[in-house]
Amino acid sequence: MSKSKSRKKRPPKRVLALPDLEHAKTAVLTSLTSASGQRTYDHAIREFVAWYCSGPRLAFNRTVVLRYRIHLEQRKYAPATINLRLAAVRRIAYEAADAGLLSPELAAGIRRVKGVRRIGVRLGNWLTPEQGRRLLESATPSTARGLRDHAMVAMLIGCGLRRAELLALRLESIQQREEHWVIADLVGKGGHVRTVPIPTWVKSTVDAWTAAASITHGPVFRAINKAGHVWGDGMSPKCCGMLSTRQRLAPGSTSWPRTTCGARAPVSATSRAANDQIQFLLGHVSIQTTERYLGCKQKLRIAVNDRLGIEPDAA
Repeated sequence: MSKSKSRKKRPPKRVLALPDLEHAKTAVLTSLTSASGQRTYDHAIREFVAWYCSGPRLAFNRTVVLRYRIHLEQRKYAPATINLRLAAVRRIAYEAADAGLLSPELAAGIRRVKGVRRIGVRLGNWLTPEQGRRLLESATPSTARGLRDHAMVAMLIGCGLRRAELLALRLESIQQREEHWVIADLVGKGGHVRTVPIPTWVKSTVDAWTAAASITHGPVFRAINKAGHVWGDGMSPKCCGMLSTRQRLAPGSTSWPRTTCGARAPVSATSRAANDQIQFLLGHVSIQTTERYLGCKQKLRIAVNDRLGIEPDAA
């Protein structure tokens, strides 16, 4: 009998070395279609690998992942952040087991590790109508850069776009449907497709920018060099982030334009049908995500405890 036939099959590992983790990480990132998702999972996996390799190398099992969850809780991370990190670890276990690098029993145990329960609803950050008007009116665009930045802010607030969606927007996608300007077939997070209505005042800011920049096709928003000339075929996410810093547009959250769009929408009253329209606008898969995202069930302008009958001026 030849040696190749008599050689036993190598059993799956219980302890993953750094090359094994890198192999599993590559498999996880390859399985993701969203660029933002790849960046998020890449960061989460690198954080876990650094923690896993910092101490004595233990078996990659459920107990180790539970210790990692305790480590994240001790660092006072938000429940959403902890659950995302744990989801990345579960994906590593799945891909490692699928490649024969990890015992299926250990991978199954890791996948059974529960996330942190989120208690309560985090309050979003949005602009009041007065703040929004002052923000848009304070910008008096007289240069190409000013026209571009003004149009970008208008699109972010008026249409509730994500930054990646804004940068990927092409002029051909701006079309008319039912006598209304829309972004047709916008491919958003996770490959989900939706149509986004464009308010008239937002469309006018985009028209002013594209006319000044002589843009007739391709990406709507493009880089501008130091001489004030439009160049290239798009913008980087870093430039979009600098927009918030340059105009002081970020009152504590990078998602506040989307929150402002949803919270200020006229249909965001109390009916579920109205919330469905906001869900379509923002591109959320679940209506529960929209409700958590906006915290719209709690009324703050006229709060329930404003008039308790014990105020000093109460009659």
